[in-house]
Amino acid sequence: MDSYQTLVIGAGPGGYVAAIRAAQLGQTVACVDRWIGAEGKSTLGGTCLNVGCIPSKALLDSSEQVHRAQHQFKAHGITVGEVTVDVPTMVARKDKIVKQLTGGIAGLFKKNKITRIEGSAELLGDGKVAITAHDGSQQTVSAENIIIATGSEPINIPVAKTDGDRIVDNSGALEFSEVPKRLGVIGAGVIGLELGSVWRRLGSEVTVLEALPDFLAAADDQIAKEAAKAIKSQGIDIRLGARVTGTKVSKKGVTVTYETAEGSEKAEFDRLIVAVGRRPNTGGLGAENAGLKLDERGFIEVNDQFLTSLPGVYAIGDVVAGPMLAHRASEDGVMVAELIAGEAGIHRDYRCVPWVIYTWPEIAWVGKTEQALRAEGVEYRAGSFPFAASGRARAMEEGQGFVKVLTEASSDRILGVHMIGPYVSEMISEAVVAMEFDASAEDLARTIHAHPTLSEALHEAALAVDKRALHI
Repeated sequence: MDSYQTLVIGAGPGGYVAAIRAAQLGQTVACVDRWIGAEGKSTLGGTCLNVGCIPSKALLDSSEQVHRAQHQFKAHGITVGEVTVDVPTMVARKDKIVKQLTGGIAGLFKKNKITRIEGSAELLGDGKVAITAHDGSQQTVSAENIIIATGSEPINIPVAKTDGDRIVDNSGALEFSEVPKRLGVIGAGVIGLELGSVWRRLGSEVTVLEALPDFLAAADDQIAKEAAKAIKSQGIDIRLGARVTGTKVSKKGVTVTYETAEGSEKAEFDRLIVAVGRRPNTGGLGAENAGLKLDERGFIEVNDQFLTSLPGVYAIGDVVAGPMLAHRASEDGVMVAELIAGEAGIHRDYRCVPWVIYTWPEIAWVGKTEQALRAEGVEYRAGSFPFAASGRARAMEEGQGFVKVLTEASSDRILGVHMIGPYVSEMISEAVVAMEFDASAEDLARTIHAHPTLSEALHEAALAVDKRALHI
């Protein structure tokens, strides 16, 4: 029986990072993963690299280039002929990027002497794990420490079962060979909006059906309103309070029945994307037999050091309650690897985890929303600054959106930062760093920002908290 100091189950952004960090700290490490890529071969990177974060951003970028060519080049004095879209080439580009990055992880495993095991893992207890390879062969390995990093999977709903053709999940939506004329999306969350944006820019008539009455309820109210206005202006039809009750697939497409406050309605689509959220992927781990405790929602129960109910067994990322985000999973993995190696692990502050939605304009935030502060009875101050007053944004023809800074009234400590605008995914990290160091709005206001840059909008929003913004 092969034995390791640390065995990681799952090679997504949580698992592979945990494996690398553990190896860097001198551990003998193995990582077992069952993911099969598009070419039918075992691949690393999990959902994020194969069918999530990376491929969706590749297609988002391609579709943004199309939109700019069609709608923005003229303002820059650039004239082009008819803009045509070659979907197979876009998808092939996306696949090439995925292959490069997953191959890069394989190279990092080799560099750090991590043993890669292909297959599914089942906990047997006492540090033993049964592994079933893709060809059905089995082996048992042992480890002093086990890190569960099996991630999450799309939630399926009985009234809209995916078939990989007419009705698809997020992975199927990345593989269309042509632009659907009419595209339906169930769910107005991050995945639904991003994928809807891709295909709308490429020419689809997109309708988003959201069961909840509010749009982007997790975001700051002002940000959500601005986002709804921006997305609707792009031609995406967002129907709130629309609970899907049934679907019927035919050779021509999909008929969707849904309930609203006005009664039952129907919509016809060529393709339908189901994007109603994700759930922890713990099936097949043998949790019940091994005594691994799960909560009522299926998440693995852990303490503040991510240790489960089983000695020497840890869990990180999407299988643990908290933000289902790739960057959160990676940092969980680093922390646990360092704890196992005897280093002083730092407790992760989920208050400072950034959120990003890669629509256009982009949406990003960290910390408390204004409505949350009101509900908690926290006295706060707010300052905001529009990108319409930003020289750099104007030069880019991207004046839509704003930045808002929220601070504690008594101390000026930053409690939340919310952004919607061009490339705010690249700006939010400054706010995260500020909050990690318990900075005040005054600290940001007195920090010199390069001119002209988009980040000046954050600087001005911090000034606006004290009603001394300079350019509005």
